[in-house]
Amino acid sequence: MHPAHHLLTKLTQFSSVAMDPKLVQIYNTMGFIRNPDGSFTRQREITADPTNAVDPSLVLTKDISINQSKNTWARVILPRQPLDSPGQSKLPLIVFYHGGGFIVAGVDEPSFQDFYRAMATEISAAVVSVSYRRAPEHRLPAAYDDCLEALHWMKNTDDKWLRNSVDFSRCFIMGESAGGNLAYRVGLRASTSSAELKPLEIKGLILHEPFFGGMERTGSELRSENDKVLPLKMTDVGWDMVLPLGADRDHVYCNPMVEMKANPGMFDEVKRLGWKIWVSGSEGDPTIDRQVEVLNALQNMGVKAVGRFIQGGRHGIELSDPPKAKELCIAIKEFVESF
Repeated sequence: MHPAHHLLTKLTQFSSVAMDPKLVQIYNTMGFIRNPDGSFTRQREITADPTNAVDPSLVLTKDISINQSKNTWARVILPRQPLDSPGQSKLPLIVFYHGGGFIVAGVDEPSFQDFYRAMATEISAAVVSVSYRRAPEHRLPAAYDDCLEALHWMKNTDDKWLRNSVDFSRCFIMGESAGGNLAYRVGLRASTSSAELKPLEIKGLILHEPFFGGMERTGSELRSENDKVLPLKMTDVGWDMVLPLGADRDHVYCNPMVEMKANPGMFDEVKRLGWKIWVSGSEGDPTIDRQVEVLNALQNMGVKAVGRFIQGGRHGIELSDPPKAKELCIAIKEFVESF
C-alpha cells in the first residue's frame, strides 16, 4: 500500500472513532478535542489540588532550564534542615520523572509538590524533578530522549545547589506511573552508557506503579472497566495518543514483556553495574498485574529486584493521601540507604 494511502486510511479511522460520544467524553476529561483529521487540540491543563501536608519552609526549591529549544526544565528540591547542619554529608540524588500518562500534568502540577517535599524531608535526599515533552504533540520516544538528556545535563551542571549538596555517586532514577515507565526505559538506556554519565553514578531504579500495558488484558485491567482513576477505556485512548503512529499496545514502549522475552540479555549491563530495581504499587491499581509480571521477570533474569505492593489503595494514592505518601517515602529511604 502506498504510504499516503495508508495515512489517509488511518485518519479516516480516527475520524470515525472520534464521533463516538464515549470517546469524545474521555478526550474532554483529559483536556483535549480530537479533530476530524485525527489530530488533537489541547484545550486545558488537568490539575489536582495539593494536600498541603508538608510545610514548604522545610525545603528549598528552585527551577533551572535544561533545554530552551524544547522548553524542558527541572525543579530542584532540597531538605533545609540537613543543609543547615554543620558537617552534614552530601545528599543522595533522586532524579524524578512525574506521571500523567505522558499526556497531562507537569513538574509544577500542584498535587506533586507535597510529594516532592515528602521525599526530600523523609528520605533526606535531593530531588530533581525533570520535565519532558508530552504527547500527543510529541509522541514517544520524545519523553525518553528528554529524560535521558536531563541526566547528561545533571552530570555537567555547574549549579551551586547541586554541586555543593549532592553526592553524585549515589543517584537513583525514580518515576511514578508514566514516570515509572520512563525510569525503566531511560534507566535501560543509561546502563549502556554509564561511563558517559560520570560523575553521575546510578545505583538503582525506583519504579512506583509504572504505567505498562499490552494487547492481552490482565485480570486487574479487566476489573478496572469502571475504575474512578484509571478506567480501562481511558488507558486504551491514552496509549493511542502516546505510542508512535500505527503501533499497538504490544509495542515495547508499552509492553516491556515483549522485549524481555525476545532479548534475555537486555539487562546484562544492569547486572554488571550492580543496580537494584525497586517496583511498587497497590492492589487497587488497574496496572498492578503488569507491575508484578515485570518484577517476576526481572528476578527470573537475575536482576536484583525487590517489590513492595500494598493492600487496597488506588493508582496515584500517594498524591492525595499524605500518610500513604509518608509510608512510601520511608520505604524508599530504606532502599536508598541499603547502598
